[in-house]
Amino acid sequence: MTRASLDKQPRDVAAMFDDVAGRYDRTNDVLSMGQDRLWRRAVVRAVDARPGERVLDIAAGTGTSSEPFADAGVEVVPADFSLGMLAVGNRRRPDLPFTAADAMRLPFADAVFDVVTMSFGLRNVASVDDALREFLRVTRPGGRLVVCEFSHPANRAFRTVYNEYLMRSLPTIARRVSSDPESYVYLAESIQAWPAQRELARRIAAAGWADVQWRNLTGGVVALHRAVKPQG
Repeated sequence: MTRASLDKQPRDVAAMFDDVAGRYDRTNDVLSMGQDRLWRRAVVRAVDARPGERVLDIAAGTGTSSEPFADAGVEVVPADFSLGMLAVGNRRRPDLPFTAADAMRLPFADAVFDVVTMSFGLRNVASVDDALREFLRVTRPGGRLVVCEFSHPANRAFRTVYNEYLMRSLPTIARRVSSDPESYVYLAESIQAWPAQRELARRIAAAGWADVQWRNLTGGVVALHRAVKPQG
């Protein structure tokens, strides 16, 4: 669960993430049964950033997703719209340049990043298409996009079991470990409403990105989409 727009959703999403910031990373680890750590490692490999490159990690929250880049000597800018998340992250990693940012109106100049990456936040944006175009604007020609987001399991039987977990088990577990369990009801609903892998790939391409591809993680519970900004 992550975020990326200042606009309102079914409730004030910025306030929702502010409320859960303190126990956010622990709750995600419990609810995903540790899979979130595997997904984030897959993102790092897909981004494949090298020292000398500049990475924008949008919806970075407390900075957990940004740390591997910084630790490898890559310049990374963790950005998020939740001031609560940024405050927790800044206490944990004061060496990182945490930045308040709306995914649809990024406070950066054109073509200043080699990679834009976003994990578990795109479905919380009021206008996904506007955000994808904004990501394109701040990426240099030939630069890369990596989006990791909850998706739709490919196997029908597994999809049924997974949806049952989302709507029944996840909220129950969240009541035990989260400071704001109702946030995770919203999480489950937003995942179910999110487009499948092929449709998201189509929207990424429609925003101007090229060479769009994706691969499933954990049987399609999560999908990793990659694309490139055209040259010239």
